[in-house]
Formats: sequence, C-alpha cells, structure tokens
Amino acid sequence: MTNVAGHLREQNGMYQMILSWKDTNGKRRTKSISTGLPVKGNKKRAESLLRKTQKEFNPETMQQVSDLPVSEYLNRWLRESVMNLPPETYGRYAYDLERVVVPYFEKKRLSLKALSPRDLEMFFRYERQQEESTVQQLLDWHKELTDALQYAVANNWLKVSPIKEVDPCLDNSPVLFTDFITDWLKMMKSRVEITTYTSYERAIIHKIVPYFEPLHYTLQDMEQHPKYIQDFYQHELDRGLTANTVIHYHANIRKCLQYAFQIGMIRSNPADRVERPRKEKFKSEIYSGEELEQLFNVIQGDASEFGVIMAAFYGLRRSEIVGLKWDAIDFENKRISIQHTVVTAKVNGTVTEIARNTTKTKSSCRTLPLIPACEQMLKKMKKEQELNRKVCGKSYCTDYLDYIDVDPMGKRIRPDFLSQHFPEFLTAHDMKLIRFHDLRQPALCQRGKPEGNSGVVGTQHISTTSNIYTHLDFSSKVSSANAIVSIFPEEIIV
Repeated sequence: MTNVAGHLREQNGMYQMILSWKDTNGKRRTKSISTGLPVKGNKKRAESLLRKTQKEFNPETMQQVSDLPVSEYLNRWLRESVMNLPPETYGRYAYDLERVVVPYFEKKRLSLKALSPRDLEMFFRYERQQEESTVQQLLDWHKELTDALQYAVANNWLKVSPIKEVDPCLDNSPVLFTDFITDWLKMMKSRVEITTYTSYERAIIHKIVPYFEPLHYTLQDMEQHPKYIQDFYQHELDRGLTANTVIHYHANIRKCLQYAFQIGMIRSNPADRVERPRKEKFKSEIYSGEELEQLFNVIQGDASEFGVIMAAFYGLRRSEIVGLKWDAIDFENKRISIQHTVVTAKVNGTVTEIARNTTKTKSSCRTLPLIPACEQMLKKMKKEQELNRKVCGKSYCTDYLDYIDVDPMGKRIRPDFLSQHFPEFLTAHDMKLIRFHDLRQPALCQRGKPEGNSGVVGTQHISTTSNIYTHLDFSSKVSSANAIVSIFPEEIIV
C-alpha cells in the first residue's frame, strides 16, 4: 500500500486537503481535494476528513476523475457532499439528480472533461421544450450543476466550470441543424408508429445528417439561406436518386423545421421557401385475364401461392395477407375481417416483425365476402396445417397457430418474402415482371368492370385505384369477387 502524506491548506476561506505520494517510478505526486468546509470553526472536522481520505486514497487504482462520465461524477459529488449540505438541501439535490439530471447525461455518455457549455445548454433546452419544465425547476437544476462543477474546479479536475455562462432559461448559442434534427428524431420515436419512425430514421441518420454534418449549418443559417436545403435536394438528384425519394427527405426536413418554428427557435420555416422536386407518377403494370390465369396455374405449390391469390383476388396488402388469422374467417356468415397486420421494421439495427391489431388506414379495417372458391381453398389449407403439425410433432413451430399463411413447419411467412420472392418467381417462369403490389388491381379492368375493384381493395382514397373506381356495397363486393373465379384453375379451389 502506498504511503500517502497529507496536510490542510486554507484557500478562499475553505480548507483544502493536499495529498502527497511517490508513484511507481519514485516521482513525487500531489493532489489537492477540497473539503467543502469553511475555515472558521471546522478545523477538527477538516483534520478528521483528511485522515479518512489518506487512509482510503489509493493512487494505484484511482481513475482520473475528469475521465469519469458526467453521470458518475455527479453521483460521486453527491456522496462526497453529504456531510457538507443541510439535510433538506441534500434531499432535494439527490431527488433532482436521480430523477432528471443523471438519466439525461447517462444517455449522452460524456466525460466530465469533455462537458461543454453547449452540452449544458442542450440539457436545459431539452427540459424547457420537450419536458415543459418550469422556470423554478430550471433554476434549481442550474444551481445543483453549478455546485457540482465548482467542486470539480476546486479539486483541479476542471480548469473552469462550463456552466458559468449558461442561462438555463434562454437559448444562448446557435444550434447545429444536424443536432436539432437528431434530437427531433428521438422525440418522434414515442409519437409515431414504429414503422413510420424507422422510415424517418433511414432518411435522417443515413442521408440527411451525413450531408449536412460537415457543413456545420445552424438552424439560423438554414432559416436565412433556404438555398442550403435546395442544394441538398439537387445533390441527391445528381446522385441518381428519384424525385419521390427526395420528396420523402423534404417531408422529414420540413416537419423538423416546422417544430423549430413552433417552439420559437426560428421565425419561419425555410423548407416552405424551396422548390421540391416534381412527384413522379408511377405507372404500374397489371396482368390481363390470360396472364392471371397463367400465373394461377404456375404458382400452385409455391410458398407465395396463398399471398398471390389473396392479393389478386381481394386486393389485400402484403401486411394484411401475412396478418390474416383463422379467427378472421367467418365460415358461417361467409365473411373475412381485415383488422390485423404484420409489418417489418428495422429497430436498433435489427429487422423485426411487428404484429398489431391495426391496418394502414381506418378504411383498411373492412369486411370482405368469403365466396365459395376462397372458402374451399382456406378449408383445404387448414386441413394441411393440421396434418403438418401431426407429422412434424415437436419440430412444428407453435408460435403462429393463429395465422393462416405459414410454411409446412408452422413458421409465419414474412411480409418481405412476398415482395422479394414474387419477381424472382416471375423471372424463373418467363412471365411479365410486375410488382407484388400490382396484383391488387388485376383482371376486373380487363372484364369491363373497373369499378368493381375499389370496393374490394379497400383503398383510403378513390384516386389510388386509377381515379375511376367507385365504392360499392357488400353485395357488389360479392359480385366483384365472383367475377374473377372463372380465371382460377380448378386445382386451386378443389
């Protein structure tokens, strides 16, 4: 154990402990530590604290305090201040640190020596704008942080306190656009669907931030120079991105800057003063009756067979197909309820399937007719699944027994599988390439009844099905669904 010498020194009316020891190379080292005790009337307490510190101080294993994460330093400061603070004050400090200050800085992973005034301004801005903290709360936290950081200065762990010029109630410095949009993204995580959030995240983290980060534009720069935004759009278009993708980036930037405007950080939204690219109209390919008939013939036995039939027959989205459960099939009243979906989203870098009792839009929750052709197909599938479960025994996956679209081992078909496998299947069978989604508007147009499809498809707006379809009542949906039955090969529905 290293021998640690020590003595007291008076500095600015306070007792300071001076510790001295020799390191492994024989070189004399010293360290000063504030006792936090005023000189008047505290000599015995200071001497007692010095002896205790000398006994516990271990320079060989001591971590430099300035390298500690801010959150750990704050907890250490509080422990060391317990004897020097009135009980009421200590209790308030402990409550505030544990509930608010430490959790915030734990997420930031900043070391004490790296803590800057701007980091502290970001903390107070977060509390003002997102947590709607009161002025008194902001002032209390400012006082606590001031005491904690001044303690670090007194002990020579910091040269100056970074909170010295920080006003907790005002924005004292410009905010980088990339920092603001990143914080806005974090805020949106709890306010939008996870699938929407992952879409925001892909655009912001992987495209928008990498472009603007080297430029160091502030929110105020963006407000004064909307051309900076226009330059970004042109840069992306020049890289070969589609106008529709750039429009998606525009939506993210505009929403973020609108929030900055709403909370008073800028006086206008510069994204409203730029020319966004013109939206490209996508021309989807559809299959004729003959092409559908060929598809239905060759798709038999393929893993995507059920998905293809339900997309072409009922106009279901892939999330609705994979989300179909057996309890959605009312064999007695001949109805199918669309109310459960399965989607994929990249969460924390991992692609995850999310099952939920919601659909894309309110109008997507709908009831469709169960016509005899599909009823027979579903009953056949149910028998096959029951047989597969018996044959596979313990190897059969029992996690998805409620779902209709499963493989022979009981695993639920992935939504991405349908859209990825379908073009590969078409290429392998020398058929015209269309998207899986294009199956939603098939053969009825070729039969002279384009208006029949909209009622079955369940789109939110009529324009999404060629601007000419009209909504029909349930009996019309039955007629519309039956119109395609003659295209089905008998082997599918036997």
